[in-house]
Amino acid sequence: MSLLAPVQFTPVAVLFDMDGLMIESERALLQCWRETADELGLAFEDSLWLSFVGLSDRACHELLRQYVDEAQLQALLQGCKARYDAHVEAGLPLKPGLIELLQLLAQRGVPRAVVTSTRRERAMQKLELCGLLPHFVTVVTGSDVVHSKPAPDIYLLAAQRLGVTPEHCVVLEDSVPGVRAALAAGMTPIQVPDLVMPDAAARALGHRVVDSLVQARALIEPVLPWQGNVHGSPPARG
Repeated sequence: MSLLAPVQFTPVAVLFDMDGLMIESERALLQCWRETADELGLAFEDSLWLSFVGLSDRACHELLRQYVDEAQLQALLQGCKARYDAHVEAGLPLKPGLIELLQLLAQRGVPRAVVTSTRRERAMQKLELCGLLPHFVTVVTGSDVVHSKPAPDIYLLAAQRLGVTPEHCVVLEDSVPGVRAALAAGMTPIQVPDLVMPDAAARALGHRVVDSLVQARALIEPVLPWQGNVHGSPPARG
């Protein structure tokens, strides 16, 4: 399959990751980790912070425990949270093409869900401040499952809540753990990388990889249904 091949079926739902996919938040968070570590006199390469992309808070904390003791961990978490709170409250920008894509899906009657590894309280805060909540039927977070991405649980729960079959869902993701979760759930992922580009091992998964949500829309729009028309063709003109 070409990495830019259009989707070959009519989606019954489109599921959206949040950070790095819809919201321009990963760069701000990376800056917060850097500044907090520097303040505490801890030296880390950016590769550590980038390895957090797509993972739950719990998984990130376990990674950090390999390098710091518990007191340092708590200081890192508290300092990063304080800095990131300021970014979130000031307003994080949306990715180009997002609102247009959400409006298109609504016009075509395709339900949308947010599926994020972020804990519920923080996810709802971001979605509300960014004005995104009205665009979605449901929000599934890392707080709702025991095993978050790359396990499929979070995507399977989203499909269950929407009442749709996983194999008819398109997933939009920026991270490789998210792509793996979608594939494990039997869904069709389209990756829009943000800070971390897929390496050779990730590209070998065979999923679609695009540069932007605008390109992702181009792969989805031709197969979207028309409301009231189960065959997915435009209404007849009279």
